[in-house]
Amino acid sequence: MNMDLWVREQIATQDKKAMPLLSYPAVQQLFITVDRLVNSSSEMALGVRLMADRYNMPFATTYMDLSIEAEAFGAACTYHTNEIPTITGQIVSDEEEANALQIPEVGAGRTGKVLRALGKTLTLVNDRPVFANCTGPFSMAGRLMDVNEALILTYEEPELVHTVLEKCTQFLLKYIKAMKDLGANGVIMAEPLAGLMSVNAMQEFSSNYVRRIIDELQDRDFVFVYHNCSNAIEKKADAVISTGARMFHFGENADMWQLLQILPKDVIVMGNISPSAVFMCDSTDKMAQDTQNLLRKCLVHENFMISSGCDIPAHTPLQNIDKFFEVINLGYHKVRLWNQINRAYPHNPAMEKILNPDQA
Repeated sequence: MNMDLWVREQIATQDKKAMPLLSYPAVQQLFITVDRLVNSSSEMALGVRLMADRYNMPFATTYMDLSIEAEAFGAACTYHTNEIPTITGQIVSDEEEANALQIPEVGAGRTGKVLRALGKTLTLVNDRPVFANCTGPFSMAGRLMDVNEALILTYEEPELVHTVLEKCTQFLLKYIKAMKDLGANGVIMAEPLAGLMSVNAMQEFSSNYVRRIIDELQDRDFVFVYHNCSNAIEKKADAVISTGARMFHFGENADMWQLLQILPKDVIVMGNISPSAVFMCDSTDKMAQDTQNLLRKCLVHENFMISSGCDIPAHTPLQNIDKFFEVINLGYHKVRLWNQINRAYPHNPAMEKILNPDQA
């Protein structure tokens, strides 16, 4: 698939769709635990297909799990019954350990299982693009060095951090290429830890490495989604843009309106309904109101694709996810209707009655 053309079509189309990071709730339809899901390539693939069947999304996505690559490097990973695995401990604390750190082969740890799951997913999902997932270089390095230590070391021992980053980047180049070679149409790279640094540090310790990866692997048939869910990321927009990704995804604390004003109009900008405060809440009314508010605020930007702020937790009430899509579909239906009326009757004041009937 020509993904460069696909991106342009998503921006130009009047048939806009929502694209939440929606994969883990598949456990509810598979009747299994998260722990079982992340350890079964077949059930991971089937889960992606089930989510694609239930919700009309522009692309299908695999599972965001920031422990996978660090575990392949030898970091200790703790598994939970119904939560995503997490990295514990620290395997790099000084220059000697950084130099001794071995770059694993693609397939080490669960990376082989993830690639097998992707291959199976691609056989099950052929009605839309399929995007894989990976961790960004600095977020991966942070799990090897300890998140808090990594941030401190960017000031105290920057060369140590660059040593680890170089090895993370070399592994990611091979790992993402394996995804691309299997036939994935793109990859979502999660780099949230980078947003906790100053803009200059973010550029040096994250964006420059991300750009290296994107320059080598992004082409007409394969695109990158850069995901960062840290606070006030709009203040670091230059470092975000410099990555060269064709699509960007932001967290619940980002100012989506401001980001849409800053980022280029030929990239897709996605976000940012809170997974924890809204998708997981007990009220479909709140789900509807927050979704409607964000849609009304941002739909004027053609390159906006409404989404969750991060991956949606496994046991999010399905009625809330259903409500999210219901509100989006109705909202864009009204927009299409208004566009038809406006073409037939320019400057018609009926716009408020169509888009805001409750206020008319």
